[in-house]
Amino acid sequence: MKLTACIIDDDLVSQFATRYCIQQSNGDFDIITCSSGEEGLKSCFELLENSNKLPDIIFLDLVMGGMSGWDFLHNLQNLFKDCELPSVYVLSAFVNTSDRSIAKDHKLISGYIDKPLSRSFLDKILKEEGKKRNAF
Repeated sequence: MKLTACIIDDDLVSQFATRYCIQQSNGDFDIITCSSGEEGLKSCFELLENSNKLPDIIFLDLVMGGMSGWDFLHNLQNLFKDCELPSVYVLSAFVNTSDRSIAKDHKLISGYIDKPLSRSFLDKILKEEGKKRNAF
């Protein structure tokens, strides 16, 4: 099954590393990259309009100029409340225990990953996503 992954990160090197990891995986992906939370929301609207669904997985940086990752999540939850929301994995370059604890309890966040995304962690994500999709 082909999954749509959306990378939302204002750091181009991190975007590239995450995209490369996904491309090297055994999964079948369409990959969307966005440089801001605003661009991420716009991509979600476009995807919903064109394919009647949101991305399956979002890899989200929390610390970005403009709209933060937290603001993106808030908007995603409010703007798309009638849709099946994607699994969101936070990608962070910082060890912020407060962000980790908030992320752990946030109902939209499926996981918190230290940058860069590793192949082994991506394999775990793919396994979890497969279980979710087979449960329906």
